[in-house]
Amino acid sequence: MTHDALTELLSARHSCRAYLPDPVPRETIERVLRAAQHVPSWCNAQPWKVHITGKEETTRLADALYSEAMAGTPAPEIPFPTAYTDKHRDRRRACGWQLYDAVGVKKGDRAGSARQMMENFRFFGAPHMALITAPRELGQYAYLDCGGFITGFCLAAKSLGLGTVPQAAIAGFAPFLRDWFDLDADRTILAGIAFGLPDEKHPANAFRTDRADLTEWVAWKG
Repeated sequence: MTHDALTELLSARHSCRAYLPDPVPRETIERVLRAAQHVPSWCNAQPWKVHITGKEETTRLADALYSEAMAGTPAPEIPFPTAYTDKHRDRRRACGWQLYDAVGVKKGDRAGSARQMMENFRFFGAPHMALITAPRELGQYAYLDCGGFITGFCLAAKSLGLGTVPQAAIAGFAPFLRDWFDLDADRTILAGIAFGLPDEKHPANAFRTDRADLTEWVAWKG
């Protein structure tokens, strides 16, 4: 792959928040997984373990997780950020308001923004979800490796015409997910990835986020 082709793929990928109901063929999902597992990992440990739901299971899980999120209190196994400040806060707000504006939620409409946020727990209508876990004994560097895997998964999926959205929100209900998937105690729940064929006509998929200029985040020495 040329640099231009890779840049085009990276630029084309976006967080897909509306999907067609059609399930993705098993062989296509396997192609995504086999491509993603080529990302680098510390000592080639390949610490990720992935649980993937089929269409009917995704529907059952979405209904149950949505109810859990409506009634429960988040309990992530990895602490969520304590705050977003300065440029991180500004970028987060800009992304949020781009989404809300696209789906018709006006500023100040807290009920509307809450409804949109809750769509995380329905996986935005995706027919599949991949739950990503890492071994506790490998600690935070395994989390970095799994972040690389998530990137590889999303890019491989995009190359095959699929949409994806990595979801930290669902990891907030780790106890529920641990029971649902009957996970071993030695695994840490990191995130999910909702995926499927994107609904290109849905307004939630009509915007794209910006990327910061190099001057904001690169320091040159020598």
